[in-house]
Amino acid sequence: MTEDILVNITPQETRVAIVQQAAVQELHVERTLTRGLVGNIYLGKVVRVLPGMQSAFIDIGLERAAFLHVADIWHPRDPDKNGTQLAIEKTLFEGQALMVQVIKDPIGTKGARLSTQVSIAGRTLVYLPQDPHIGISQRIEGEVDREALRSRVQGLVPADERGGFIVRTIAEEASDEELGNDIAYLRKIWATIRQNATTQPAPSLLYQDLDLAQRVLRDFINDATGVIQIDSRENYQRLVEFAQEYTPAVLARLSHYTGERPIFDLFNIDAEIEKALSRRVDLKSGGYLMIDQTEAMTTIDVNTGGYVGARNFDDTIFKTNLEAAHTIARQLRLRNLGGIIIIDFIDMENVEHREAVLSELKRALSRDRTRITVNNFSQLGLVEMTRKRTRESLAHVLCEQCPVCQGKGQVKTPRTACYDILREIMRESRQFNPREFRILASQEVIDLFLEEESQHLAMLGDFIGKPISLQVESTFHQEQYDIILM
Repeated sequence: MTEDILVNITPQETRVAIVQQAAVQELHVERTLTRGLVGNIYLGKVVRVLPGMQSAFIDIGLERAAFLHVADIWHPRDPDKNGTQLAIEKTLFEGQALMVQVIKDPIGTKGARLSTQVSIAGRTLVYLPQDPHIGISQRIEGEVDREALRSRVQGLVPADERGGFIVRTIAEEASDEELGNDIAYLRKIWATIRQNATTQPAPSLLYQDLDLAQRVLRDFINDATGVIQIDSRENYQRLVEFAQEYTPAVLARLSHYTGERPIFDLFNIDAEIEKALSRRVDLKSGGYLMIDQTEAMTTIDVNTGGYVGARNFDDTIFKTNLEAAHTIARQLRLRNLGGIIIIDFIDMENVEHREAVLSELKRALSRDRTRITVNNFSQLGLVEMTRKRTRESLAHVLCEQCPVCQGKGQVKTPRTACYDILREIMRESRQFNPREFRILASQEVIDLFLEEESQHLAMLGDFIGKPISLQVESTFHQEQYDIILM
């Protein structure tokens, strides 16, 4: 099935939507002031080595130090060591200058994650300048095809090259000229990085990865890609020039969108973005998903809702779960959810039904360009899976924590706020002796004090021997209040 790519570019942000059969499959947003760091290469400075955690904190010039684990420190391949890792305190020392690459953006309270193994992505190849090895993408199947590709690339690598390459899936369709151009382009970037590393102090940025619009041409194009429409003339010309030099094979697919309607209105994409920020996802059958994202994991709960279309309840559950499996795969891409993901399908007693649902989930996930692992149903009937997380989710890019509930997703009821206020006045009356207590609160709380809670308020006033007055504060939310001692 053909996928079209829509690119909406404004001075403040770039938004990319991948659309298949009029349905949005992926959304990517990059803000001009907060570009992602993944792929950037820095000359960092070791600020702290933690032997107990086998990790180190590296200053790369950001507000928060980045994190380097011993497993992400690259050493030359040595068959005699059988993969054993040298202790971090024997490898790094405080104050040491170190070339590192960001492999995971800062997420929440966690700093960026680093690796000392540098990799530079091209359209058909990924360059590993420190590792003289030719690897093949796992998506390329068939040993004969893999070896043929390996031989082709080895034949194109210059004799003086000390690094290696990973052959990307799209290289299967690439000509020798395209592969050779990619090799030359990647070697040129590495030469510039090495030169910068000898002249710049630590910490310094040595190489910044491509912006989102350019990464579309490098990373998002495949055999199914149809038209790439860009709504900015200036950026369309910039991408044409980039493609002419580095990815000429995609030139024919580039198109400048000149329609009167905003490009994202063509497929109602802004409405899809709003839906992708909601917990609830409705299924066509009448069932629905509830998606909850936390710092530790994402949980997805499948519910039948109002679906009663099948002849018996088992078939209803089975059909709802099948539809949910397909929808979950799309939602993971759409929302860019990563890390640990727990799916609670509706319980199925039939083993064949469970296997069919798991098979449908894996089939739908196979379209995802991100690395995924899926486990079988657990004893509790849950499916545990992981999706590699390198960049922040759509919700983390577009939203921030609610200032009212502080991310809990719940706020106290007006009645609970009333009782908190009554307890606070009792506490204050034991310490102070004002003429009057004045309650400042939201309209909902004041209304309760004037009606259902008026008796309790009067009883408290009589008990402490002080008048208690009420004042609506229109800017307060229902949990918020203040008590003024007059």
